[in-house]
Amino acid sequence: MQYILNPWPWYVSGPLIALVMALLLYFGKTFGMSTNLRTFCAIGGAGKFADFFKFRWRDQSWNLIVVAGAIIGGFIATQYLSNDSISDLNPTTVKELQNMGFKNAGATLVPNEMYNLEALTSIKGLILLITGGLLVGFGTRYAGGCTSGHAITGLSSLQKPSLIAVIGFFIGGLIMANFILPLIF
Repeated sequence: MQYILNPWPWYVSGPLIALVMALLLYFGKTFGMSTNLRTFCAIGGAGKFADFFKFRWRDQSWNLIVVAGAIIGGFIATQYLSNDSISDLNPTTVKELQNMGFKNAGATLVPNEMYNLEALTSIKGLILLITGGLLVGFGTRYAGGCTSGHAITGLSSLQKPSLIAVIGFFIGGLIMANFILPLIF
């Protein structure tokens, strides 16, 4: 079964994001998914191997609510807020994806050629998964945060490094989608 979500209109989701960000700023907290991963690694004892994970993770335990919210929100979205409509992709995009080998471009939420179990357990899939994970991990550490942290928290608090990071994320995404992805597939 495929799940296609109806996005909330901007006038609902935008103010909700702004409210959450205002509350985080008021309480002196920051938001970012990489912070949650760092907290999980610290809980698991990664501080024995790297100084980056040596911190009082209990002070960051509120971040675990974000993880719980993502899991619960994902469940609610797929079970109660999805419908049977398909993705509405531009016909030119569909043709380009089909030329790369994606058979059902736009028919499912994510392409099966990349996200099914067979693709993930192939040699090519494992290489892409490991290489992508290392690059994302390096990029997150080098940029001082992840896309959600910089784009939501950093930009909302008017941080210049976050603006530079977000511009870099977009440039990297454009390069990946237009030059590297066609070489891989």
